Amino acid sequence: MNIEKSDTSTGYSSSWIMLLALLTALGPLSIDMYLPALPQMASDFGTTTQQVANTLPAYFFGLAVGQLVYGPISDRIGRKKPLYFGLILYSLASLLCVLAESEWSLILARVLQALGGCVGVVMARAAIRDRLDLSQSAHAFASMMIVMGLAPILAPTIGAWILAFFSWHAVFVVLAMMGLVCLGCVHFFFKETLPADRRLKLNFSQVARLYMTILLDRSFRLPMLAGCFSGAVLFSYISSASSILMDGYHLSQQQFAYAFGMNAFGIMLLSFINKRLAGHLGVLQRLCVGVLIQLLGAVILFAAGLQWLHSFVGVMAGMFMAVAGIGFTGPNATALAMSQQGARAGTASAIMGSLQFGCGLLGGVLLNILSWNAVLNVAVIMLIFLAIGGIAISALIRDQRLQSTI
Repeated sequence: MNIEKSDTSTGYSSSWIMLLALLTALGPLSIDMYLPALPQMASDFGTTTQQVANTLPAYFFGLAVGQLVYGPISDRIGRKKPLYFGLILYSLASLLCVLAESEWSLILARVLQALGGCVGVVMARAAIRDRLDLSQSAHAFASMMIVMGLAPILAPTIGAWILAFFSWHAVFVVLAMMGLVCLGCVHFFFKETLPADRRLKLNFSQVARLYMTILLDRSFRLPMLAGCFSGAVLFSYISSASSILMDGYHLSQQQFAYAFGMNAFGIMLLSFINKRLAGHLGVLQRLCVGVLIQLLGAVILFAAGLQWLHSFVGVMAGMFMAVAGIGFTGPNATALAMSQQGARAGTASAIMGSLQFGCGLLGGVLLNILSWNAVLNVAVIMLIFLAIGGIAISALIRDQRLQSTI
């Protein structure tokens, strides 16, 4: 398997993108595969589905913290060594989830699982920036999202199939095995993308200054905010999906898996369309298109939450648009944010990923605080996040117009 031979038009090979997508897919697999099991877990733990769903914000917390650690470490020692550590930790923590006897022990195990699993997404973004320019990066991120889009489509279905024969514990056994598969792929097929002469020699105080320097860089900060808050819409949806679809509309585990998979398919579909539009619309223009699609979906959900729209089909349509729009916003915001980061791409990737999952954690907390119905709760959170993302995009457009007039 040669993952290094690149297509001259894109700057990367399909097998290389598939490897990076596999590493990144651990996140959605870990988040989505156990969603059909939440009611069963709640019954075992003697609590509510929403209480068990709090293990999702716990996972987001681990993702947010872990990425801040892996980013600067990878800029100092390279991309491959952190992958070894993170994937081993992920596999061990997945087995700890199997042993959980309450929602609180599961929360702790999920935090550890996330601290390990988040290494893949940091290294994937950094590796792409190590090798590719802005246009190639946007293309690569879109290609990766198409491939990894299969993960949230398949994950709930796989989870439902496992539950048809085994208890929820088996889901985490499967995740542990996937972590070991990723570890093997890294060992045999992942080639270091950051050579020793480009690595940053950083101590703790220098890392803190580097974080500050990157955050003060408007060319990074504005697209990062746009990507993080539009991406956080997905995590708000994930945190509420079981309550809305299984508790609210009484979908079975298998029906939930199909409904969830359809929304995840939307991300893959719009990622494909995003790639096809690369020759017609610029990166920033496609980012704007994505936010508008997500905003329309959030407005439909808001109307449903206010009971102006009573149709289950309408709720599903709103969810589909709010989630699928990430196929435009995710790749383009990431490409813009990473385009000027050079050797500090690992740290920049960590900041972007950490804030995105931090927003997911915030969305999960808000879902527990808001006292309206589940649909209205998630719609309000989505609208707030998209408003912040829209403000960042407006500032980015103004900056680009100013630069074009100079």
